[in-house]
Amino acid sequence: MEQGNILEVKHLHKRFSSKGVTVKAVTDVSFNVKPGETIGIVGESGCGKTTLGRCIVHAYDASEGEVMYRTRAGEEVDFLKVDKKKRKEIRKEIQMIFQDPYSSLDPRMTVLDIIKEPLKANYPRMPKAEMDRRVKDMAQKVGLNPSYLMRYPHAFSGGQRQRIGIARALVVGPQIIVCDEAVSALDVSIQAQVINLLRDLQKDMNLTYLFISHDLSVVEHISDKVGVMYLGRLIEFSKTEDLFEKPLHPYTEALLSAVPVADPTVQMERIALEGEIPNPANTPSGCFFHTRCRYCTEKCRECAPDARELKPGHYVACHYAEELNLKGFSYEE
Repeated sequence: MEQGNILEVKHLHKRFSSKGVTVKAVTDVSFNVKPGETIGIVGESGCGKTTLGRCIVHAYDASEGEVMYRTRAGEEVDFLKVDKKKRKEIRKEIQMIFQDPYSSLDPRMTVLDIIKEPLKANYPRMPKAEMDRRVKDMAQKVGLNPSYLMRYPHAFSGGQRQRIGIARALVVGPQIIVCDEAVSALDVSIQAQVINLLRDLQKDMNLTYLFISHDLSVVEHISDKVGVMYLGRLIEFSKTEDLFEKPLHPYTEALLSAVPVADPTVQMERIALEGEIPNPANTPSGCFFHTRCRYCTEKCRECAPDARELKPGHYVACHYAEELNLKGFSYEE
């Protein structure tokens, strides 16, 4: 691992096979994460964002590749290849916040038991009084009233349930949190509250986030760097401000053109992508995006572009990235 990185994802692949059909959900994804950073992962539904997140936390077994992780003790390990005992040791350092606060909480358990569950799994010898104290402290940190801990999830609103999910992920003191569409099921006003809470917790607890979302305006607000996925591939990766100001991939340009602006007088020039996302069980030849790209040439149809670093820290997989003059997130009144 490079010095200064806490996580390095290297050539990660995930394929699902059933009845002779193989779906390429994630294809050759690589990127690095530094401690305290927030990496946004964006793309249309079905592009492989969630599968990537679940492979990183080892909820899914990756088909190929490495997830190199620097533990709190300074040890470098491939989280995908460690044995069960070592994985359980590291598990408390890499946690996940799930998308749907309605289905990710057990309706038969009290909030106290839900938040306490990771402690029981990772610290079985911890005294009950100490567990309860940690749960109450964490509930307060995420903005939950400790006097409500004996209630059940159905008694809470969507925003409060997501706070329960956040408390459950943080109670074991992780270093890395994978946020899988953590605010997409919430109202816009509640989204802002939860995003601000996540940022405050990041500073207080020195957390590193992998923030998966389809909402580019949310990603711009919270992320230091952004990776854009299309059909399982990471096609662009850079610092947030560089990607929004000067995208290098036509798909990124199209995504940015669809970001809504809360001003009815503003005329947005939206780029409509023709056709549907190709079937991941039968991916196109050459560049995966060529079937919908308005800049497509014969080279794009025949030859798959490699990801290359065009500017310092700005990677893109496009044959014509140097030649195209793409629009960023801007509008004209």
